Amino acid sequence: MTGPTVLTGARAVLPGGVAEGAVLAVEGGRFTEPPPGRVPPQSVVDLSGYWVVPGFVDLHVHGGGGASYSAGTAEEALAVAALHRRHGTTTTVASTVTGGLDDLARQAAVLSELVEQGDLAGIHFEGPFISPGRCGAHDPALLRDPDPADVRRLVEAARGAARMVTLAPELPGGRESVRLLADLGVIAAVGHTDADYETVLKAVDAGASVATHLFNAMPAVGHRVPGPVPALLEDERVTVELINDGVHLHPSVLGLAFRAAGDRRVAFVTDAMGAAGAGDGRYRLGPLRVRVEGGVARLDGGGAIAGSTLTMDRAFKRAVTVDGLTVEQAVRAVSATPARLLGLSDRIGSLEPGKDADLVVLDSGFDLAGVMRRGEWVVRPGER
Repeated sequence: MTGPTVLTGARAVLPGGVAEGAVLAVEGGRFTEPPPGRVPPQSVVDLSGYWVVPGFVDLHVHGGGGASYSAGTAEEALAVAALHRRHGTTTTVASTVTGGLDDLARQAAVLSELVEQGDLAGIHFEGPFISPGRCGAHDPALLRDPDPADVRRLVEAARGAARMVTLAPELPGGRESVRLLADLGVIAAVGHTDADYETVLKAVDAGASVATHLFNAMPAVGHRVPGPVPALLEDERVTVELINDGVHLHPSVLGLAFRAAGDRRVAFVTDAMGAAGAGDGRYRLGPLRVRVEGGVARLDGGGAIAGSTLTMDRAFKRAVTVDGLTVEQAVRAVSATPARLLGLSDRIGSLEPGKDADLVVLDSGFDLAGVMRRGEWVVRPGER
């Protein structure tokens, strides 16, 4: 028996707040109570001068490192997960993009195996059940109405791994599909939608509980015709996704969302595509061609924004250095809130004995310095 690894000296964000000089013990892949008495020096990792926060949880990510979850191969999917893990995302939901139902079912079969193996936390189907007028970087030729039979088919293809489906509730079959997803225990998310205020309220009553990248791919707030944004912000049952890359949202709009929804209903997501961690160039997002310039991904020819090149460590740093959030608020947005939404808060989302030893080490400037997943170092402190 080698005994626990003990992390000492850091500022740790615990459920009760920030603890100076915290002591965290890790054994068997989980956090444990710190051992009494003297600990062998070789078992101690001194993190004085660093922050320690829970591992990040990303509900919505399509790719990274030049790879994509929509490629339909385990090799590419694992490459995406590995890239984001090195940037602190210890729990990942794999997002697909609009495609034919047969193609999506094949992708789901591959991804579900990785969920069973513990590499991924689930599958998010973003499209094809979305509005043609708000399709963004989804192929409009492949869109379809959310017929409940088609929705059920995709959920069943995921073999218990489906965690979320984004759809436009104003389309024929939209509200019925929301009810179906709620009955199946799958998150129904409102996104890529032209729905009006009242339609969104009815969708939430039917079971919708997430706003897919709030503000993006939906009508702007109107003073007489409010649209979907106020309906999603004002309902306590809805968790709102925000892409905090400085491209998708102005800081004032992000602040508005936090004030309206409260900091326990906001989940940061990357919505990252293959260029995340891979640099500028040409990529594919599903069947569509994307050009990335200056870190901004757009459909080839200067079209719609095509996801992001964001990693969650950058979203976290921006939250506390640009957006004015407290470290505790940022931790909730990247860890605790998405963990709760996935029904995994008994295992992840906070630094507590008994939970998976997932953590991120940040330096005094909030740059990533280390990552641990299930008790194993992915990035050792000081390695970068």
